[in-house]
Amino acid sequence: MRVYTHEACLLHDTGPAHAERPERLRVVVDALRDAYPHLDWRQAPIATRGQLLRVHSEHLLEAVLESNPAELMQLDPDTVLSPRSAEAALRAAGAAVAAVDAVMIGAARRAFCAVRPPGHHATSDAAMGFCLFNSIAVAARHAIDAHGLERVAVVDFDVHHGNGTQAIFEHDRRVLYASSHQAPLYPWTGDRSETGAGNIFNATLPPGSDGALFRRIWGDRLLPAIDDFAPQLLLISAGFDGHRRDPLAELQLDAADFGWLSEALVALADRHCQGRVVSALEGGYDLDALAECSVAYLRALGA
Repeated sequence: MRVYTHEACLLHDTGPAHAERPERLRVVVDALRDAYPHLDWRQAPIATRGQLLRVHSEHLLEAVLESNPAELMQLDPDTVLSPRSAEAALRAAGAAVAAVDAVMIGAARRAFCAVRPPGHHATSDAAMGFCLFNSIAVAARHAIDAHGLERVAVVDFDVHHGNGTQAIFEHDRRVLYASSHQAPLYPWTGDRSETGAGNIFNATLPPGSDGALFRRIWGDRLLPAIDDFAPQLLLISAGFDGHRRDPLAELQLDAADFGWLSEALVALADRHCQGRVVSALEGGYDLDALAECSVAYLRALGA
């Protein structure tokens, strides 16, 4: 198992008491190093401007990369730029691109990007919801444009709907997007009726939903849709804020539920895309739960 991270991702300063804080990444990295001493750790490279422009506008690149704030700068009520944020965002997207390259050339079967800021709320032209660039979307387009893939599946089990990923790909049949998420909840998108070009599959979970319902909607609806799509690469927005201890939502999941889904996704990847899976860390805001879930997740992926 190859893991990409970078110290720069710890230097993205969101200010005191912000939920998306550097300690999130620190506990994930420490927990994975303790649990799996033989992981193949790699430094996340910087994404190129061309790679970002495949899914993002010049306007967004300028806002993130050229603002050069001397102190904290609010892009929206939740999303912050600091003096070191630009490099963190570039490393997060670059990790996802490098991970795709690694699995596509056979250097690794599976890769995990232990990075921040998260990405799945970032749209083509707007940073939002703690997210600056949409790393998974950048990775998906890189897989298509650089490696010639025709079918890439993006799986998102973060408790919040990945509105940015959906918006970027909702008219692109080369990408299937499958998401479970709590509703109602920020960003107030992701209804089952949102189907894009027939490539968008959303499943909503009411507050208080437990692991049994989570497993049922994946087993009955989302996993079969991915199976029918027969992806050549599986990309995963791995958010663990559906855990019962997370302060930003009200689902009642635990580490075993994320492990169950991960095992099912590995089986799909083995069946359709030579086991190729790339994951990127998204949400998860209770530090103990985040560490526990990350370890369980990588175990299921075969760490």
